[in-house]
Amino acid sequence: MGTESIVVSGVTKRFTMQYHRTLKQITIAALRRQPLGETFLAVDDVSFTVRQGEAIGLMGLNGSGKSTLLKLISGVMQPDGGTVRTRGRVAGLIAAGAGFHPQLTGRDNVYLNAAILGMSEAETKRKFDQIIDFAAVGKFLDTPTGHYSSGMSARLGFAVAAFAESDIFLADEVLAVGDQPFKKKCLQRMAEIKAEGRTLFYVSHSPGSVRRMCDRALVLESGRLGFDGPVDEGIHYLKYDASDSRPEDDEIGADI
Repeated sequence: MGTESIVVSGVTKRFTMQYHRTLKQITIAALRRQPLGETFLAVDDVSFTVRQGEAIGLMGLNGSGKSTLLKLISGVMQPDGGTVRTRGRVAGLIAAGAGFHPQLTGRDNVYLNAAILGMSEAETKRKFDQIIDFAAVGKFLDTPTGHYSSGMSARLGFAVAAFAESDIFLADEVLAVGDQPFKKKCLQRMAEIKAEGRTLFYVSHSPGSVRRMCDRALVLESGRLGFDGPVDEGIHYLKYDASDSRPEDDEIGADI
């Protein structure tokens, strides 16, 4: 067995959903003794271990807790119960343009995001041309990222994370933003990351890309871990099948 890369033990994350937004609504509800909100478990007592070099596909319906779990693994959020342990440097794209300062240029945000991921200035300079070539933001590199489209932000954010030297790479639906050539580039880069022996943790609704990219599937259901095992069985568990894959997903993955 390989070295443990990610260990999630009995992890729980709780959120409160507010029923009322304004002070007036809250006051009226309180006077009428109506509930002001509801607490729910976004992640509910989840446990699993990932070995170094495994490629994990995290699947589940919308609202099942996938993005919350990824944020817990990345350290963006802390669990209310249980523990999350990761070994080595973690990099990845949790949301398009996450961590970008809108008043800074794309160039400045590359260095800022790289520093957040733990890269030294020398390391960033060494990787800079690869990052910019991959992101293909062209003449907008020295424009404030607040003027970027969501697709441009996603491309630049993914590029920084994808070329950071890391032990664990996380990706949350990054392929949902961008045109087909860029989606294909993302999958090819993730295949390279996997081939380098790094741990890949990939959230996706696409059975085709998970089947091609991942060795193992985790399926969340209403915050709980419903399935942990072979990819094809996980897709069947979710009642996904080949017909659920978009044709372009099959085309994108064909060369990987």
